[in-house]
This record gives sequence, C-alpha cells and structure tokens, in this order.
Amino acid sequence: MTTHTWWLLLILTIAITALIYLINSRLRIHPFVALIVVAVGTGLAAGEPAAKLVESLEDGAGGTLGDVGITLALGAMLGRLLSDSGATDALAHALIDRSSTQRLPWLVTAAAFVIGIPMFFEVGLIVLLPLIFSVARRLEAQGGTKGSPYVLLGVPAIAALSTLHGMLPPHPGPLTAMTGLHADLGLTMVVGFVCAVPTVILAGPVYARWIAPRLAEVRPDEALVAQFTGASQSVREKSPVSVTAGAPHASSADTDVTSRSRIPTGLAITAVLVPVALMLLRTLAETVLDETTVSSALTFLGEPVVAMLAGLLFALGVTTLGTGRSGEEVRASLTDSLKSIAAILLIIGGGGAFKQVLQDSGIGDAIASAAEGAHLNVIVLGWLIALLLSLTTGSATVGIVSATGIIAPMVSGGGLEASLLVVAIGAGSLGLNYVNHAGFWLVKESFGMDLTQATKTQTVVQTLVSVLGLGMALILSVFA
Repeated sequence: MTTHTWWLLLILTIAITALIYLINSRLRIHPFVALIVVAVGTGLAAGEPAAKLVESLEDGAGGTLGDVGITLALGAMLGRLLSDSGATDALAHALIDRSSTQRLPWLVTAAAFVIGIPMFFEVGLIVLLPLIFSVARRLEAQGGTKGSPYVLLGVPAIAALSTLHGMLPPHPGPLTAMTGLHADLGLTMVVGFVCAVPTVILAGPVYARWIAPRLAEVRPDEALVAQFTGASQSVREKSPVSVTAGAPHASSADTDVTSRSRIPTGLAITAVLVPVALMLLRTLAETVLDETTVSSALTFLGEPVVAMLAGLLFALGVTTLGTGRSGEEVRASLTDSLKSIAAILLIIGGGGAFKQVLQDSGIGDAIASAAEGAHLNVIVLGWLIALLLSLTTGSATVGIVSATGIIAPMVSGGGLEASLLVVAIGAGSLGLNYVNHAGFWLVKESFGMDLTQATKTQTVVQTLVSVLGLGMALILSVFA
C-alpha cells in the first residue's frame, strides 16, 4: 500500500475513535450530531474540497433517507396500527391458546417472529409482555416448571424480536445496509429468513430451557404483572417500563390492552404479511417471469415503499372498520408512531452523510485496498465493525450505517454476497448488547432482574443471535 493509503486509513481510525468518544463522553452528544461532525472532519482531513464536502453530506443524507426514510415511516405506522387495534394481541393469543407447557416457549417464539416483522424490538416486546406475563403467571400457579417461567417465555421473545430487528428488511438497519450495498430486496429477505430461523431456535427456546432453571428467582414486580394482566388494569398506569427503561418506542403500549376491540386473527395475520408477500412476489417476477405487464406490475408493487404503503392501507381499512375507532384516534396513533422514529431517521441520515464522505474522499477505496491485501473475509469484517461500533456507541443503527459505509467499496453490488453482508452487518450490530443500549434496560426493568440476570438473558441472547447469524451467513457464503 502507498503512503497515501496508510494516511487515509489512519484518518478513518481517528474518525471512528472520535465518533465513539463524542457519543460516550460527558457531553453525550447525539449520534446524529456526532456523525455529521465526524463526517466533516474526516472529509477535510482527507483533502476533499469544501464545496465537494458539502455536496457529499447533502447527497449522502438525502439519498439514504430517500431510500429508507419513507419505508421506515410507513412501517412504524403499520406497527402502531396493529398494536393499537389489538391485532397483535389476537395473533399472539391465537398461537398460544390451548397449548401444552412444553410447546409454550416455541409458540411464544412463533408469535414474536410474526409480530417482529413490522415492529421494532422495543415495541414488539411491550406488545408481548401482557401475553408473556399472563401465561407465565398461569404456569407459576400450576407449578412443575423448572426455573422461572418468565425467563422461559421471555427469552424466546427476545431472541425472535432482536433477530428480525437486526437481520431482516423492512427494519431500518437491514434496509439501510441493503440500500448501501445495493443488495437485492427479495434475495436478502430469503437469505435473512434462512439465517434467522435456526438462529432464533437456538438463541430462543433452546437457550431458554437451559437458562430458566438457573434464574429461578427472576420474577417481575407484582404490581407490573397485575398491571399487564389484570382485567381492569391499563398499561398506561405508571408503568415502570415506560418510565425507567427509556425505550424509544414505549408509547406503543399506552393503550388499554384489555379494552381493545380486536379484529379477526386472520385479518391480523394478513395485515402483517401483505408487505412481505408483495416483496417476495417482486423477486419471483424478476427471476422467473419475462418482461410483461404482469411482471412489471409485480415489480412495482414489490418496491419497499409501495409494499409498505399497501400493507399500511390494508391495515388502516381493517383496523378502522373492525374496531370502530374514529378517524381522529387513528390519526393520533399515526402521529405518535412518527415521533418515536424521528431520532432513528436522523441517525440514518447522519450515517448516510458519513458513508458518502468516506466514498468521495477516497477512504473507501483505501479500505478496499487494505482488506484485499490482508485477505480478510469481507463478511467477517462487516460483522466485526458493526459489532464494535454498536458496542461502543450504544446504537445498533450507528453500527450498521457506519459498517455499511466502510464495507460498501469492497462489494460490487447485488448478488448473494451483498445479501449475506446485510445479514452479517445486522447480526453484528446486535451483539454484546449491554448497559448503553435502551433494550437492555427495557428487559431488565420489565422482568425485575438485577444486572447479572439481565446480562445472562438480554446480553447473552443477543450475542448468541449475533454469532449464530454470522455463522449462518458464512455457511451460505460457500454458495456465493
């Protein structure tokens, strides 16, 4: 490598160190501001002209938000509608009712897997807590369960929700990585599902069976259990989850769960799967069908923005007509759902700006040159960068968008390798989830755990998901 290449790599190292420091220093600078500041400093240090640097920032942020922002907003609205209408409750209860004790962890996994398709980790967990607590309390009363029934049922939900949140579109992290790496949407979803299923099984019900007896003393606060499961209790009443956990999406639980007028389970399942089905049909049209009016229509309907819009409109019609909610109530729910993702959108935009500066300043080419000379596996490298940045910044989104920007120059775009990289980078962002992540505190406070117990559940489960996701991606890379 040339001296200039080494200089660019040194600039990147300093930039990442500065990013970590700014986010974790006493000032606690918001990740969006930190990303923009670091992007400007990186571009100037790398010798990018000032006029070009401003253009890079605008193009990077605008392009990324243009690709991801609308889809993310529609997905947040869809998740909120399903939550407020009772659709997710209906879906979960349909999977769990009349089940044997041995099957319950597996059915909770299935419920969380389906619910996790349109919902963020924190939203999905809060939606599932009434179900988990109700069933766990029933198991507790019956006796015969080894260890804590709350851990037995909570761990599978954590594993499924975190896996989908980190590894599958249309969640913001994977969608951002997919866009930055120019990966095919349908192929990425198929690969993501193939990697996700064994990952969820091993990190969820299998690990739950092992860890539950070792955490027999774990039990949520009685008032919280009663609040989530009592017939006259509302989730809004001074919930420690919404106050202490600091989860950015906890507002989704601010609805009286027991007073909801539920829509039919079949319609709830359809509302969740409409965007997924349309995206998969697009892939089928592109790979099997010739250029016809039908294939063009399926390709258009399978675009992420159009698919999520279709799912939202379907859910809007079903939940409004099925629950009798007024238009004002529905609009308030949709507005609240957008408030919860504002920070994520800004971070994604800042990450897009940073990524564009890396590419336009030549740092991306320097990284590709260094990796090629060192013969590093690009899938492992993407996973490792996302893991370290997520650990040190406390933001999985920062880990994904930064790792994507660093890895993008090494990938030609499209193909199986790009889709596997999306999965690997997303998996990396999940690992070592600890005290600087909001999700850690949500799990800790919800289940009444101390730090050690929360580490053995939330941190270990998400690290298992991270490592297993990488392992599955590497296995599939044999066919790339």
